[in-house]
Amino acid sequence: MEMVNYGVIGCGMMGREHIQNINLLPHGQVSVVYDPVDDLAQSAADLAGQATVAVSIDDLMDHPHLDAVVIVSPNFLHVDQLQQIAAKKTVPILCEKPLYTDPADAAKITAFAKSYDAPVWVAMEYRYMPPIQALINQVESATGGISMLTVREHRFPFLPKIGDWNRFNANTGGTLVEKCCHFFDLMRLILKSEPVRVMASAGQTLNHKDEDYDGRVPDIWDNGYVILDFDSGARAMLELCMFAEGSRYQEEISAVGPNGKIEALVPGPGRFWPQLLGPAPVPQLVISPRAPKGPIISEVPVDPTLLEAGDHNGSTFYQHQRFNAVIRGEGTVEVTLDDGARAVAMGLAAQESAASGQAVLL
Repeated sequence: MEMVNYGVIGCGMMGREHIQNINLLPHGQVSVVYDPVDDLAQSAADLAGQATVAVSIDDLMDHPHLDAVVIVSPNFLHVDQLQQIAAKKTVPILCEKPLYTDPADAAKITAFAKSYDAPVWVAMEYRYMPPIQALINQVESATGGISMLTVREHRFPFLPKIGDWNRFNANTGGTLVEKCCHFFDLMRLILKSEPVRVMASAGQTLNHKDEDYDGRVPDIWDNGYVILDFDSGARAMLELCMFAEGSRYQEEISAVGPNGKIEALVPGPGRFWPQLLGPAPVPQLVISPRAPKGPIISEVPVDPTLLEAGDHNGSTFYQHQRFNAVIRGEGTVEVTLDDGARAVAMGLAAQESAASGQAVLL
């Protein structure tokens, strides 16, 4: 297959990022888009280069030039839309995280995975950020085997979304699912191990408390700590703060073992960096051996074209590059339905632990 024709479901901010990165693929183009908000759909079609605007998902699936589908809709719609696609046609799918939000839907995902014959890739963009890829590639040699893994994200509050769906736990699965399944996925990937116990403390301290949506005040959490024990004996911790947009780096990931420590330092979206401070920070990789002591700091620059195409340090392009290869028969799915489901289960366990004050066994 020389050219892959994509259909995109969901044309908001993240949908546009997917389209911009598909536009950069030599073997990819968006042929049809769908969003219930007509203006968003038309704008996305223009961005894709005059793609067709479908009037429904069924209409999108009936498009004559459709080789794969990208789901970029609100979290709580993903399961139903996967089933709706399967009822029409079996095509490769890239589905944005989180895969599901309601614990009752876990069984639906398991059944879908058993019955759907085409590749399905769960969008975990953080795996493909160049500084995080560099950490993954060197973590074993730098640490001598990981004992402790820490992920810290200090960032801006949730952005406005159509219908304000991301202001409420019922729609998102909760912050530790919606935002943090990325990080739980990274923990499993880096540690090559499965979690056995989750302990969390989290809540809503500052953000969105003065907002009102038809008498409803947002209940989405904005900060927390999550500690996880893994079956390898390693420990991991997540520290999240969503009112720390003044930070130089948005994500800081560190792994420590008997030989030393390795860190990936990732800045946030360049469009949010104050111009008066000069150029936006460049990602860094820091290796700190125990002997001889002294950090080794290297920059991990990202292609400016990829930085312009989205807010995730080029990772959306690299993810699409690999997914596109799978569609053309030149690769294998790297983030499976099982990976996506396990990351959600970890987030739901963390939500439960924070709400109950008790550790949750997995």
